[in-house]
Amino acid sequence: MRYFSKKGIIQKPDAALVVLWLGIWIFLGLFVLYPLVRLIYLVFFADGKLSLAILSKVFGSWYNKKAFVNSMVLASAVGFGGTALGFLFAFSVTRIELPKIVKWFLRAIIVLPFVSPPFTSSIALTMVLGPNGLLLKLLHMPDFNIYGFLGTWIAETLTYFPVAFLTLTAVLEAIDPNLEDAAMSMGSTPWQAFCTVTLPLSIPGLANSFLLLFGSSLADFATPLVMAGHTFPVLTTQAYMQITGMYDMQGGAAISFALLVPALIVYLLQHYWVESRYYVTVSGKAGARSKPKGAGTFAEVVMLAVISLISLFIMFLYSIIFLGSLIKVWGVDNSLTLENYVYVFTVGRKAVKDTVTIALVSTVMGGAVGVVIGYLVNRHELPGRKALEFVSLLNYVLPGTVVGIAYAIAFSSGPIMLTGTMAIIVALCVSRYDATGIRATTATLKQIDTSLEEASLNLGASKLTTFRKVTVPLITPAIITGTQYLFVVSMTAISATIFLVSVRLSLLTVRILECITELLFAQAAAFSVVLILIVAMAMWVIRLLFEALYPNLKWQRGI
Repeated sequence: MRYFSKKGIIQKPDAALVVLWLGIWIFLGLFVLYPLVRLIYLVFFADGKLSLAILSKVFGSWYNKKAFVNSMVLASAVGFGGTALGFLFAFSVTRIELPKIVKWFLRAIIVLPFVSPPFTSSIALTMVLGPNGLLLKLLHMPDFNIYGFLGTWIAETLTYFPVAFLTLTAVLEAIDPNLEDAAMSMGSTPWQAFCTVTLPLSIPGLANSFLLLFGSSLADFATPLVMAGHTFPVLTTQAYMQITGMYDMQGGAAISFALLVPALIVYLLQHYWVESRYYVTVSGKAGARSKPKGAGTFAEVVMLAVISLISLFIMFLYSIIFLGSLIKVWGVDNSLTLENYVYVFTVGRKAVKDTVTIALVSTVMGGAVGVVIGYLVNRHELPGRKALEFVSLLNYVLPGTVVGIAYAIAFSSGPIMLTGTMAIIVALCVSRYDATGIRATTATLKQIDTSLEEASLNLGASKLTTFRKVTVPLITPAIITGTQYLFVVSMTAISATIFLVSVRLSLLTVRILECITELLFAQAAAFSVVLILIVAMAMWVIRLLFEALYPNLKWQRGI
């Protein structure tokens, strides 16, 4: 095996490098490409012949057609609503002069959905606006129905707008306030400067944010399953019902394939927006940056009023979750009790144990795989680097329902039987959720000059020693990001894993879903609180472990 270096010289890579390269490709081939090929074959082939009969049969149903339209409408609405909310929060944190404690508080509010199970907003909305809901009783509105488009849109928007916040915060922080000063020095008001300078420069970020939220909503399974109801079907829940209710694996695969196409289109559009960014606002010749000027007093008051109401509503929902976990029977017997937590650690003990075990194993394995892929792609010009990067991100790009069904098809029959084991869920978490670690490692390595590693090699250190003592410490913030994200999503995932659980395994998110379907909202709330606490503690422990290994990280709290 040979490859060309940047200088055009043919080089022979180390044996260890070849083994790593082949090992990664075998892993990705087995747990990314193989399941996808099996799914496509099941959809497009009947009796060994190419056929569109399955797709025609599934989408000949008006109900499935309605689900497709509903999915697109919901994803668009969440994209617009979530992007608008994310922009308001990002603008308030980055461009409006607020006390540091207020900015910290807003960021803390926004972090909550990241460390919460996907059902949290749905459970809270059901407890306050569903049958026997707290607000409905207070407002005397017994006939109000939260289920359907409205409830699903509110729950998904509150769940995913933090993604828009993170995206737009980076964009707004990169805009030089001197540009706004220049506009105002020519007679513009702060509002006019906002409309003619800040907002136009934010458009690529807004478009990127919309696409991210569109894709997230399109792939969401948990929220529609709880909030959509029969009047507002979407593709993810229809695929699930097709398999679990009608025992039609081919039909479920066909419906999931309909999700695959728009998901790939959204990914390509989002990738185009990122790659085509040329709107540079900071250069090496720029002077000192002035303070951001905001958008004018009236606009800022309106923005702060909106984000205050949203923040209070989010706090209210999470307080309802905590309160609900201490209530005997929500809406019927509101006496305080700890029985729900006893239920979690007795009846649900196996779910807690299995979920934490899967998350720990996935985090260790996924963290290592993410660093290796990021390092191979950025530091070695081996053949197929771009293909490796694309394939490693493919499971993350595809909706969880698609990946889960593909795994169920591939590993429930044939030469490799893994369905129902812990190994298949770990493999799914690693192959699907290590994308953040890969992207973070890639971005960090691009910012590190190779001369640092070359200096170590010139001083006689081996490549392994250089990687361990030079490269890894420099990319540790990226590793922390990747491992924390991997643990969080391994704990809270359900859209893919629900197709792979068995009587031998029990997951917290599946237990929460079971409690919701059985109308045991108090127990579901208790499970949610426990899960949030485990995730928050794990994120703190992961950072402490890395700080113990690399003490210089202690001053890098902002990373």
